[in-house]
Amino acid sequence: MIEQAVEIPTADGSAEGLLYHSEDKDKRPGVLYLSDILGIREANRGMARRVAELGYTVLMPNLFYRAGRIPVFDFKPNFGDEPTTKRIRELSAPLTPDAVERDASAYVDFLSKNNAVSPGPMGVVGFCASGSMAMRAAAARSDRIAAAASFHAGRLYTDQPTSPHLLLPHIKARLYFGHAVHDKGMPGESIEKFEGALQSWGGQYQSETYPNSLHGWTVPDSPIYNHAQAERAFEKLKELFVESLQKPS
Repeated sequence: MIEQAVEIPTADGSAEGLLYHSEDKDKRPGVLYLSDILGIREANRGMARRVAELGYTVLMPNLFYRAGRIPVFDFKPNFGDEPTTKRIRELSAPLTPDAVERDASAYVDFLSKNNAVSPGPMGVVGFCASGSMAMRAAAARSDRIAAAASFHAGRLYTDQPTSPHLLLPHIKARLYFGHAVHDKGMPGESIEKFEGALQSWGGQYQSETYPNSLHGWTVPDSPIYNHAQAERAFEKLKELFVESLQKPS
C-alpha cells in the first residue's frame, strides 16, 4: 500500500492530503476518510491505511487547510485548556455548512479523476467533528456517495436550521452511525430524536450506541480508546462498504 502526498484544488484554495492506493494502481472504489478535530497525524494515517487495505483507494484531506497545513496542532492538545480550545475554534470556524459541502465536492472530484479509482460509487467516513461532514458530503454528492459512516459524532440533531438531520431528504447513500455513551455533543435524547428522523427518512441505515465507549473511542491515540469496540466499529465500516460499494477484487 502506497501513501502519497497530494494537493487537492478547492473553490477556496488548495488542501493538502494523503492518498492511499495499491502499488499496482488497480482501479478500486474511492473512499473519503475525514479526520477528527485533531487533524492528520500518525493515529489516523494508520486507520486510513487499514481501510485502503480492504480494497479501496482512500483520500484523507486536511479538512482544516484554511487554518494551516499539517500538523494542525504545533503543541500537544489537552482538551479543556485554553490553548487547545482556542486552536479548535480557529480550525472549526471556517467550516460553515456551505464550506464543508464545497470542499466535499472538490474531494469527490479529485478522487474521481485519479487513475486508481473506479468509476462507480464512493464511500465516506467521519469521526467526531467530521461525522456531520460525512453526512454533508453524502448530501452534496449524492451522485457518487453510496455509503456514509459516522462514529462518535456530535450535534447530528439540533434545533438549528443547519442541523445535519435536515439533510436526510437529499441523501441517497446507505448510512451507519456509531454513537458514544455519555457524549455531551450527542446525548441520549439527541440520539433518540436523530433515530426518529432516520426512521422517517425511509432510507437504508443503522444507528447504534456502543456500550462502555466514550466520545473518541475509535481513535488509537485517544485517552479513552476502546480497542474491542473500535474493532467492532471497523467491522461495521467494512460491512457497510462491502455491501454498498463495488466489491473489491
